[in-house]
Amino acid sequence: MQTIISAQEEVIDEFSMFDDWEERYQYMIDLGKSLPIIEEQYKNDDNIIKGCQSKVWVHAEMNNGKVVFTADSDAIITKGIIAILVRVFSNQSPKAIIEANTDFIDKIGLKEHLSLTRANGLVSMIKQLKMYAIAYQTQLKNE
Repeated sequence: MQTIISAQEEVIDEFSMFDDWEERYQYMIDLGKSLPIIEEQYKNDDNIIKGCQSKVWVHAEMNNGKVVFTADSDAIITKGIIAILVRVFSNQSPKAIIEANTDFIDKIGLKEHLSLTRANGLVSMIKQLKMYAIAYQTQLKNE
C-alpha cells in the first residue's frame, strides 16, 4: 500500500526526468488520460470544484476505511493537475489526507508555471479533496 509521501516522491522523481516545462505539460496531459474517470451521474453541480477556471468534477467515496477519488475536467492541463492529486490522495485514510502537506507541488515547480487562475484552481482542488476527507473522518468518529 503506497503512502501519500511515497506517491508524492514518485511524482517529484517523474517530473525531475524532464528538462523543460513543455515536456512536463505533455506529461501532465498524459497523466490526465490515465485519470480514474468520474461516472457521468457524478458530473453535476454538487461535485464541481468552485474556484476553478475550467470545470473540474471530483467524487469521493469510502472503501474499506480509505477515501477513493474519481475526477474529470473539461481542460487537458487541469485534468492532468487533478490526476496528480487523485494519484497522491486516493486510497488513503481520511486522517492521512487531512494531515498531508502539499510541498511536493512546490518541489515540482507546478504553482510557478501555472497562470494565476489555474494556481487558484489547484488550491481549490486540494481544499476540496481535504474537505471530503474531513467529512469522512467525522463520519467515522460518529459511527
